[in-house]
Amino acid sequence: GLNLVTTMMGRGTATPQQLALYGLSRTEKAVTGAVVGTDTMKQLFRTAKRKLFIDIPGNGLMLAVPLKSVSSGRTLAYLTDSGKAATGGGVPTMNFDYELIVVILNEGHSDMVMDAARSAGAGGGTVLHAKGTGTSSAPKFFGVLLAEEKEMIYIVVHRDKRNEIMSAIMRDAGMASKAKSICFTLPV
Repeated sequence: GLNLVTTMMGRGTATPQQLALYGLSRTEKAVTGAVVGTDTMKQLFRTAKRKLFIDIPGNGLMLAVPLKSVSSGRTLAYLTDSGKAATGGGVPTMNFDYELIVVILNEGHSDMVMDAARSAGAGGGTVLHAKGTGTSSAPKFFGVLLAEEKEMIYIVVHRDKRNEIMSAIMRDAGMASKAKSICFTLPV
């Protein structure tokens, strides 16, 4: 009954050794997102545990990112089918134990980023295909602006490991590297 659900296709970052343990050659992932109120979020988590066994390691990951603001009351009403803020009003608290590191990088360099992240204690991540837009210096082909191919990596980490992992990514795969990574976190 949700008004807007988006699904992005990606791939896991498991090493060849990890995949060999399970007899897999690759791990495809689907990242699904929706904006919901607190009650619906709790219902989705309960249903995912019951029907998808999401609370058992290896069956995926489910997280909630707090919504801080929306462009208008009509947008909020459409997204949540209620018009009520997810936290009952006001700005949500941002004191969470876990964070989602979002890394944006040049396509084809996700292994470089994940090697850096793992060296600092990250377990794994999910790679999504993306296109870079908004740059006036992007190349043109027959007068058509070509967007740069990008990748995004999502890595869920405990907040105590965030700085170390982000520092390793920027040191080994940051703007001075071919990956040209940037990263930021969201509370989950």
